[in-house]
Amino acid sequence: MSVRSITLGLLLLVGQASDNLYKENLNDKEMTKSEDQYIFELSDKVIRESVTFKNRYGITLAGDLYLPKDSTGKLAALAISGPFGAVKEQASGLYANEMAARGFAVLAFDPSYTGESGGEPRNVASPDINTEDFSAAVDFLGLHRQVDREKIGIIGICGFGGFALNATAADKRVKAVATTSMYDMSRVNAKGYFDSTTPEQRTALLEQMSQQRWTDAENGSPAMAPQGLPSEIKGDEPQFVKDYFDFYKTERGFHPRSINSNGAWTMTTPISLMNMPIMTYIKEVSPSPMLLIAGSDAHSRYFSEDAYKAAAEPKELVIIEGGVHTDLYDGGDKDYIPFDKLEAFFKSNL
Repeated sequence: MSVRSITLGLLLLVGQASDNLYKENLNDKEMTKSEDQYIFELSDKVIRESVTFKNRYGITLAGDLYLPKDSTGKLAALAISGPFGAVKEQASGLYANEMAARGFAVLAFDPSYTGESGGEPRNVASPDINTEDFSAAVDFLGLHRQVDREKIGIIGICGFGGFALNATAADKRVKAVATTSMYDMSRVNAKGYFDSTTPEQRTALLEQMSQQRWTDAENGSPAMAPQGLPSEIKGDEPQFVKDYFDFYKTERGFHPRSINSNGAWTMTTPISLMNMPIMTYIKEVSPSPMLLIAGSDAHSRYFSEDAYKAAAEPKELVIIEGGVHTDLYDGGDKDYIPFDKLEAFFKSNL
């Protein structure tokens, strides 16, 4: 396998170059899953409203605002996004639904260039813009009549855990931050899993993507990466690939707008992530409290552990025994998401 395919796979392993491969392997129920369908049932304690707001780059973001029914007075609020390549109808909405049922005003949103949010070309990620997306969500919440703007926190899932920490370091309006199954997308793209990419491999990948820019410029549009989850599981894949497949490629978590379920990132998406580390100022998250949650059996566990070591107090690391990376997307088969812990953390810190 080439250096390019190895390293692109780090970013794009939950993408898909063509939805045709996937649809060939879907059953009829999954093929007819509608674009407005959520992977969870709306709580009878919650109302949900579709909203839009703009980030400071002028990109219109689409979100769902979850509010407790019959709430009175100003509420503490949360902005939630992730996982990387997912949409608000998946994990972030599930979290929002649960946290709203526990008394918070919660905004789950699609990041720029993905889902129902704006931005062209599609399926692009940016360490700067995706960090800004969280601050734009804070803008929206702080202007809402039912929100106490002095009590706003954020939750980042998977790759948006890293962006959430970066946003909190810069945006002092964020009073507390929690992450689950956190990925540092800049680190994994720049250095590979467990920092295994050599300097020669990094240089070769950047050279290949630099050349790809000529092709994209000539064609007038960016090429999509060919890497991603397999169209079917054969049994000899790494366990974390099987876990991703089990969530994104089955009825459990599939959604037509999710890049991870049914799309691809652009081939040049890794460039800025490789060269702009988002954890540089993690110590400046303090004095806002930080809660990092990871599964004991998650391949991504080391990202949360290393972030915890690098961060300043107040901070807390919670390891969920037996949980894999994707179990913190929807709870898996044992309700692995510690919602009681999240509720207590934000109620004590907002």
